[in-house]
Amino acid sequence: MNVSDNGGRRALVVGLGISGIATALRLRQIGWRPVIVERSAARRSGGYFIALFGAGRAAAERLGMLDGLADRDPDGASYDIDRTGRRRPGWSFKDFPGQPWIMMRGDVEEAGFAALPSDVEIRYATVPTRIEQDAEGVDVTLATTGGASVTERFDLVVGADGLRSTVRHLVFGPDEKYLRRMNCMAVAYQLPGALPGFEQSDCVVLMERGRSMWTFPFKDRPPTVLLSYRTDDVAAEFTRPKTDRVREAFGPEPTGRALGAALDALESAEHVVFDSVEQVHMDRWHRGRVVLVGDAAWCVTLYSGMGASTGMAGADLLGTMLARHPRSLSRALAQWERRLRPAIGDLQGSGMRMRSLFIPVSRVELVRRRALMRMLKMPVISRLFVPWQRKMALMKEMDFAHPGPARPVPAHA
Repeated sequence: MNVSDNGGRRALVVGLGISGIATALRLRQIGWRPVIVERSAARRSGGYFIALFGAGRAAAERLGMLDGLADRDPDGASYDIDRTGRRRPGWSFKDFPGQPWIMMRGDVEEAGFAALPSDVEIRYATVPTRIEQDAEGVDVTLATTGGASVTERFDLVVGADGLRSTVRHLVFGPDEKYLRRMNCMAVAYQLPGALPGFEQSDCVVLMERGRSMWTFPFKDRPPTVLLSYRTDDVAAEFTRPKTDRVREAFGPEPTGRALGAALDALESAEHVVFDSVEQVHMDRWHRGRVVLVGDAAWCVTLYSGMGASTGMAGADLLGTMLARHPRSLSRALAQWERRLRPAIGDLQGSGMRMRSLFIPVSRVELVRRRALMRMLKMPVISRLFVPWQRKMALMKEMDFAHPGPARPVPAHA
């Protein structure tokens, strides 16, 4: 790539999450001058469990982030349990097709932040409030939480600001046009230690109709937990304290020791993700000089396990296409979207199918999941699932965002 062809053009990147940091890194690599704005007053810390698959690791390597990442999987036991304490061998996330690295969301953000050149400007407590563009550039009004505002001109605006993207709302329209609700809530937070009766390295899964608990262990820190439950009124979930809603969703039956400990930990958890599970479906991810990346454009849902990987891969490819077509922004964005769409479409479909493995919403789905888990543990019968597992593994492990010959992707830290 010829860095000078990009002429030091200026880009606004909205969002300091994984997709935003990856975008800024890649733009800086090809000679652009990215400015990052972030709604929060400071960098976020901590985070919940994520998996990094092949496309994400390949992108991280090209972005200079991979050396700062490691697989935190503890290689412990996996159990399916019920509220009475009965347990049977179960499946952990590592047993699903593919070879993911297990880590915290903050691990990826920290590695990306460490790789950012010191000349990349970051403005905290700042959001865009108006975006207007013409053939030559984009005028963006940026406001701080203190009330100050300024209008600046950029060559490109990248919305990497998540599921409820401000950039998407300002340029493409209201959330209702693009969000596809799955009528499920997700609650994620870190536990203070192992659940009672289990080792810290164990994966513990409690699965009931319309609600579930997954723990995700790490080899060097306490596990995180994901509580999911079905709801008929997503909006109503946000009108009451989250601890009250979660306890109500998992009641009124006695919780048992493991679930009870997880619910008690919610009361004192420092960082809690409490949100609805949605996908984003858009006919186009770019409009003029404004482009969306990651969850803002295509949220595949946490059930697919590919959010971080697709966010990094999409950002990486965006820079590649901008460098390949330095004199035609429209062509660069069109080629970027054309290459990504097939893989993203497949992964969104996979996310919809995987939902029933994380939270069966009917008795039929619950029985089907239990039967599938038992069959996958039987050596003879499990061989029948090998073609499906290979197909799923290929989907998650291939470097689908690299516009050239496939490159080896590290499988283990």
